[in-house]
Amino acid sequence: MAKKSKGNRIQVILECTEHKDSGQPGTSRYITTKNRKNTPERMEIKKFNPILRKYTVHKEIK
Repeated sequence: MAKKSKGNRIQVILECTEHKDSGQPGTSRYITTKNRKNTPERMEIKKFNPILRKYTVHKEIK
């Protein structure tokens, strides 16, 4: 039987901020989870962008 998710942990999508300005096709997105009680604001994490081949800032999108 599956456990009901009644907690504060939610799934969020992170999208690259530099990729739009580069003019290259495609997007770099990651899916992760966060605790909405501890971090109510939007997340910003440095992640690897395989298209640009470097680490860039990824922000949470809604």
